Amino acid sequence: MHYRFCPECGTKLAYKKAGDDGNVPFCDVCSRFWFPSFSCCSIVMVVNEDDEIALLTQLYQSDKYKCFVAGYITPGETAEEAAVREVREEIGLELDRLEYAGTYWFNAKEILMHGFIGYASKKDLILSSEVDAAEWVPSSQVEGVIFPDRPGNAMHPIYRQYMLQKHGS
Repeated sequence: MHYRFCPECGTKLAYKKAGDDGNVPFCDVCSRFWFPSFSCCSIVMVVNEDDEIALLTQLYQSDKYKCFVAGYITPGETAEEAAVREVREEIGLELDRLEYAGTYWFNAKEILMHGFIGYASKKDLILSSEVDAAEWVPSSQVEGVIFPDRPGNAMHPIYRQYMLQKHGS
């Protein structure tokens, strides 16, 4: 979000030099810079001991493609805490281990995505109301059913990282 008015007092912001950051919106009344802000979320590729990946169907996103567990990070929560919480909430699993898989910028919604590979024991998936369906899919079959590989799609880089670690390919 790019600020034009001060979120605290409503004054129209003027640009002011902020060191190495250049000109940044500034409120003369509050004496405060308002740097652009954006949302953050965690995205988790959940893998089980049989080399299967949990894939979700969320019809509000697509009736054609599947996705990984993902959700917004709430204030006061770390990206890791959000990842564990979202897996528990969306598919009812407790993670045994969580590996960081990098950050990814999703420009279409101005979201910084914190990627993870989560490891859990294979169990039946218990779905939240946000998830229309979910299933365990062999890792070799995932690439063809998730959203296409394009800029902003964090699923493919996370998947490739896992496949390189696990299979060397």
